[in-house]
Amino acid sequence: MDRALIIGGTRFIGRHLVEELLDNGYEVTLLNRGKHANPFEDHSDVNHITGDRQSGAAIAEAAVESEAQAVFDMVAYYPGEVEQATRWLDDIESHAIESYVYISSGDAYGVDEIPKREGETPMEPCSDEQAVDDSPETYGPRKAEGDRRVFEAATHGFPAMSVRPTIVYGSHDYTGRFEYWVDRVRNHDQILVPGDGTNIHHIVAVENVVRALRTVAEAGEAGEVYNVGDRRICTLGETIETIASILDEDVEIVTASERELDTGGIDSTEFPLYNPDPHILSTEKLSALGWEPLSPRRAFENAIEGPVDPERDPGPEREAETAVLEELGL
Repeated sequence: MDRALIIGGTRFIGRHLVEELLDNGYEVTLLNRGKHANPFEDHSDVNHITGDRQSGAAIAEAAVESEAQAVFDMVAYYPGEVEQATRWLDDIESHAIESYVYISSGDAYGVDEIPKREGETPMEPCSDEQAVDDSPETYGPRKAEGDRRVFEAATHGFPAMSVRPTIVYGSHDYTGRFEYWVDRVRNHDQILVPGDGTNIHHIVAVENVVRALRTVAEAGEAGEVYNVGDRRICTLGETIETIASILDEDVEIVTASERELDTGGIDSTEFPLYNPDPHILSTEKLSALGWEPLSPRRAFENAIEGPVDPERDPGPEREAETAVLEELGL
């Protein structure tokens, strides 16, 4: 397998996937509308086809034109998109797709089990109304229903698989969630943290996600879903301490209760990477395929050293944090 079609491919995870595939000898074709700058425009092994992922015919035509053996669907946010893509790709007569990999989400899980395991932990239900809704509240249900469409396609003999990452961080991350804490460590001596700093929300380096996507395409089984998260799980406090160590900064972590945060008009859930309920994904199934992740330290270093261009600052305003610190007498 050495030819891949990526639906999307120019922004965050897709951009890293292109590099992962190139490093492993693939010829890559991107299918997207061309709304974002193509960082691989001058690369001889990366082709670009302008098309709309809403069109199953466009996806199938791109797969035929690129002679793709593996298809990576990076921008399927609605279950109908997964169903359409798998149906059209399965109907190609000129050559068979060897793997279709849908990027799902850890949000597809519907309960707070520790850890969440594929095939064991219940998935979010998804109503017909949720399946076409674009609000953040329906993201998990929509991803879960996309997984179900993958399972259905596999029952018809199509090699569809799914990868479920938790929160992804790394260079070119436009969400700003990890960069929020890097910025705080770089620019402030006191870092305000909700709770006691021991909360756990499993995160994953973008390099580990794209290694998972390639591994699943090459070695995964049709109809299966694979979790991906960093090998080592850090508390929020440990995440901040590791960032400070890499940047060689001396910072004080200041923890605050909900009542104390309220003095600055802050809710704890405003802080990126914070989750009052532990969120941990088992990665045993992925590891059994031969997936080899980066160490968390190396992954953090890559994220800190690499270019980032967040679209927004996703956490509380610093002025609000300062009000809480002052209330705490700091």
